[in-house]
Amino acid sequence: MNVADENLMIELSMAELREITGYAVACAEPALAIFERERPDDQRPRAAIDAAQAFADGGKRTKAIRDSAWAAHRAYQQTREGGQAAASDAARAAVAAASAAFLHPLAKATQVLHILGPAAHAARAFELDAGDDRNVGADYIEEVRGLASPIVVSVLTRYPNAPSGRGRAGELLRELDASLRRLATDR
Repeated sequence: MNVADENLMIELSMAELREITGYAVACAEPALAIFERERPDDQRPRAAIDAAQAFADGGKRTKAIRDSAWAAHRAYQQTREGGQAAASDAARAAVAAASAAFLHPLAKATQVLHILGPAAHAARAFELDAGDDRNVGADYIEEVRGLASPIVVSVLTRYPNAPSGRGRAGELLRELDASLRRLATDR
């Protein structure tokens, strides 16, 4: 895709946004246990997941979802600064899940982060929690690949391939992206 193509608009229905958000929540929510074990009194990532789930279940897409995502982002930053790497990635997965409700209809690779970022950061949280065991992350990516509905795959394939960079979470994201795109061509 060239630069001019990145200005293209992608058709996205509200039902598709809800499906993407539901997938994002399903990917991010299991990692909350890591965050909540480290910071049991901090409900910001949980609130972001709950707000995203309410939208996925048919609720309105409101400023409250964005506000909860920003609050979870502060929790991500605080755990990162506190040296709690696994909890930090778990919080980041929650941020990304809430952000999925606001997937932009622009044909930009960075938008793939809204779709697959929750899975990648959750996988990274599980890896770090297991002593940086990359097999744990790869296994989680395989697990969440199986959760992707045909609608999620259809929306994903309207966007360019996932962007480069972003460390190990970026590697996991690109692994999932490539896997889901192969799934689309096999159907």
